[in-house]
Amino acid sequence: MEAENHTALSPFLLLGLSEDPDLQPVLFGLFLSMYLVTVLGNLLIILAVISDSHLHTPMYFFLSNLSLVDICFVSTAVPKMLVNIQAQSKDISYIECLFQVFFF
Repeated sequence: MEAENHTALSPFLLLGLSEDPDLQPVLFGLFLSMYLVTVLGNLLIILAVISDSHLHTPMYFFLSNLSLVDICFVSTAVPKMLVNIQAQSKDISYIECLFQVFFF
């Protein structure tokens, strides 16, 4: 008789901010607008530092790096949160969770 592993991975359940269906579009719009403002603001900082030769100093170089890190930081968690606000299924698989933690 051969020994087998019957381990089943269950997904993690992500609890939302509110279960009220009337509040879901408001939360989605609020978080989407904050996400877009964050990404666009940081992109403008990066483009301003790249385009102006007077801003090619170490302080602005590190400011643009901080903006890039902020874009990456926000882009790891917020898109999944926006999907979970709209979707009926609010779970995340173990692999998705590991990828998100790795990039976070």
